[in-house]
Amino acid sequence: MKQPVSTPDAPAAIGPYSQAVRFGNLVFTSGQIPLRPDGTLIEGNVEEQAHQVFANLKAVLAAADCTLSDVVKATVFVADLGQFAELNAVYAQYFSEPYPARSTVEVARLPRDVLVEIELVAVVP
Repeated sequence: MKQPVSTPDAPAAIGPYSQAVRFGNLVFTSGQIPLRPDGTLIEGNVEEQAHQVFANLKAVLAAADCTLSDVVKATVFVADLGQFAELNAVYAQYFSEPYPARSTVEVARLPRDVLVEIELVAVVP
């Protein structure tokens, strides 16, 4: 049975989607962009934006009784793969071994013209 997951500690969904959905012991987050919980945008570089994305993801996972250590898959969308090294350095601050599986994809455009969006799949312990 699908259960929506939501928290005021991350930006509210602005469309017909949930911040995350729990299905059994799996949690699927929606993609998070660098919005503060109040909806204002972090307009800095990819590192600054990625830190806010991870703050949002941590809040959503916490609402589902998970942490980043429970993540098994990450999908990273970037506006410019030329910034991969900078993004990867931030990403490495949030995960430890065994690292989640990951896909990183350069896209033509992201919502609000941000530089990074990340979605996760986690297992509830």
